[in-house]
Amino acid sequence: MTGIGAPRRRRLFPRGYGFAVAGIAVGMAGLVALGALSDRLSRFIDGGHRFVLGQISVAGAGIGTGAGFTAGGLLRRQTIEAIRRVPGVAAVQAQVMIPLNPSTSQLFSVNQELVVGTDFGVPSPNRNYPTYPIAEGRALTAGDRGRVVVGAELAAGRGLHPGARLRIAERDFEVIGVGERLLTAPDRFAQVTIEDARELWLALDPTLRALFMTGILAPTDVNSGAAVGWAAGVDPDTLAGRIRREVEGVNVVAPGEVARQLAGSTAFFSWLMAGVTGIGLLIGGLSLSNTVAAATFERIRDFGIRQALGATDLRLLGEVLRESLAVSFAGGVLGTLLAVLGGTAVDARAGQAGQRLFLFSPRLVVFALGFAVVLGAIAGAYATVRILRLSPAEAIRRGA
Repeated sequence: MTGIGAPRRRRLFPRGYGFAVAGIAVGMAGLVALGALSDRLSRFIDGGHRFVLGQISVAGAGIGTGAGFTAGGLLRRQTIEAIRRVPGVAAVQAQVMIPLNPSTSQLFSVNQELVVGTDFGVPSPNRNYPTYPIAEGRALTAGDRGRVVVGAELAAGRGLHPGARLRIAERDFEVIGVGERLLTAPDRFAQVTIEDARELWLALDPTLRALFMTGILAPTDVNSGAAVGWAAGVDPDTLAGRIRREVEGVNVVAPGEVARQLAGSTAFFSWLMAGVTGIGLLIGGLSLSNTVAAATFERIRDFGIRQALGATDLRLLGEVLRESLAVSFAGGVLGTLLAVLGGTAVDARAGQAGQRLFLFSPRLVVFALGFAVVLGAIAGAYATVRILRLSPAEAIRRGA
């Protein structure tokens, strides 16, 4: 068996090709890692667009301690009722969004940890997320006081699971569910009932608490914003303008406006990753093609001898193509494995802070392997054609 196996290995990977595989693997590992970073950022941006395009976000006028899409001043119950009466409005869901950790600055964060209180007595008006998908446990209902559903990244960063406890503003909440990983903002949400969120907001804001204690505010007045859904056939941006005109004391952001704001705030990162990925393709491609071509040129003497013994150009070209495909594919697979192992290790560390940096999608893996194989074949064929233009004697002399 040993005698039979050895020649096959030599035919598949001739001398010098072990280093070629290693060189290709290093270049492909960098290329795949950059692609995974780019895919992760793209998925976050696309998910954010999908979320905000599914609803009209309304907040109270002014500046308050709310956060997220409904950051602003107080949105009282009578204002929410006025919004419901605007023609074209299908549903209005009161919300409270506040920072999960008010002592931590979120100035430079595009993905905050938020406590989101939702009125579960009203169906979700968000057309793209009518329900929040749950991976473990169950979803919240209107009567779940003192309970919380956490996003996937928040759960991973804090080691949370159904039955665990999460402390929010000096209160302990029972975790009853963990959301599916959406790779966007809700992955870092802690969802509670709106009644619990109102109590948390009152504890956070002394001015708001004073107004509540004097009876100026009722419990149902304590809202940081609302999600508004539109009726069938109604243009959401037009409806947002109508709400602005007919309801006083509100900040209304149309889906199209939020999408443009989000695109503007992430444009730098998108172009940065596009540039880095392009450079990675260029460097990885040059490294791969140069490695395969150099390994082929090293066999110039072997080609000359085989030509002298009667080997045809087509036969030699076919052999090199097979070897180039095998070597490029092996290097691509090894490089992809290195990138996945390295990215998984980094994500395991980043996951302790509730972050995920890499997304190794099947599309990325298929592209990387295809890129390696095609470019390797082209480089091998180019080097072979260059060699075959030489006479057998000249090829033997140059390879000596």
